[in-house]
This record gives sequence, structure tokens and C-alpha cells, in this order.
Amino acid sequence: MATTTLSAANFESTVEDNDIVLVDFWASWCGPCRMFAPVYDRAAEANPDIVFGKVDTEAEQSLAAAAQISSIPTLMAFREGILVFSQPGALPAASLDEVIGAVRALDMDDVRAQVAAQA
Repeated sequence: MATTTLSAANFESTVEDNDIVLVDFWASWCGPCRMFAPVYDRAAEANPDIVFGKVDTEAEQSLAAAAQISSIPTLMAFREGILVFSQPGALPAASLDEVIGAVRALDMDDVRAQVAAQA
């Protein structure tokens, strides 16, 4: 599956309506973003059950601000609408695969209990 362009108009519904959503916050002028893009695209092709979204931080400045993006690229992972991973920096393919595996393996009942305890 190809990556999906996310904007302020479709970000929330994409995160809420899909089990696992990975989001790459990037910009065209960012060298590390350009290096990470093919790694991210290959992972999207290899994991068709996951939504791989991309947010252009130049075009979507309000969305990037709302997500508190201070460094790009930043990768976020959502599971069942809950932010479960956020890390700036370009990841090598093996590390991205590890993140995907860890997100898949999460005990979401435990995650929801932790979120409730923090609220």
C-alpha cells in the first residue's frame, strides 16, 4: 500500500478509523527526511494492513504545531487511536521494522489502563 498524505482535514479521522497508523512528519528541504522516505515507502509496501501517513510540515504548519513537532523527520505511531510511539530522526529500515513489530505486539488493554491511570 502506498503512503497517504495527511492534512488537518483527514488526520484525526485517519488515526481514529484505523487500527495502526504510522505518521512521518517531513519537509521537502530536509535532507534526513529525503533519506528516510524510501525506507518508509518500502515499509508501507511490506505492511499493507498499516496506514502509513505523511504530513508535509511546510504545508500543514498548524497540524505540525498541534503535534508539537520540533524536529523533522519525526515518526509517530498510533494504535487504536492512541499515540504509542513518537521519535524524531530518520530510522534505518531494521529499526523501523522493530517499531512496527513492537506496535503490533502491544497489549492494548494494558495501554488503555495506563492512559486511564495518567488521566
